[in-house]
Amino acid sequence: MRNESSVAALLESAAQGVESAWRELFRRYSPLVSAVCRRHGITGADADDVSGNVWLQLVLNVAKIRNPEALPGWLTTTVRHECMSLLRGRHREVPDEREPADPAEPAADEPLLHEERRVTVRCEVARLPVRQRELVSMLLTDPPPSYAEISSRLGMPVGAIGPTRQRCLVRLRRSTAIAALQEVHDRSA
Repeated sequence: MRNESSVAALLESAAQGVESAWRELFRRYSPLVSAVCRRHGITGADADDVSGNVWLQLVLNVAKIRNPEALPGWLTTTVRHECMSLLRGRHREVPDEREPADPAEPAADEPLLHEERRVTVRCEVARLPVRQRELVSMLLTDPPPSYAEISSRLGMPVGAIGPTRQRCLVRLRRSTAIAALQEVHDRSA
């Protein structure tokens, strides 16, 4: 396709799938696409992604362009939208300087931390009043017994089991040892 071909003829040929028309459009307007990316601070692989998306949009919309002479403006607007979309996406990302963890492989200190948590919780449960300690122990069995069974074994009304359990949990959460474990967990999460 000759360089002096009009934009209208190029777009018409491109809409019909003529490869040389697409090559000529790309040759003519790639510098414009790159310049708009640079104005937005988009370079390297990100600029390549934006450019690819812009050309894809042109492929999808080539037959809808009514004023072929406005193609540079259409491309500029499309590049600007793609750049802004990319930049908005960056603001949503939270950089993490830590090494990405392999979810299949636990951290080296994970077994030690698990054991420390288990021992701390057991010690704090042991400090509960006898009736609350027995209730928590029963609720932590796998599978836990039904409320009717707990009521029978502890001589506690079924309606009192939930509120008693709630008081136990509040008491455990308020313990300084469990609060410290929670604080460490929150910082590492």
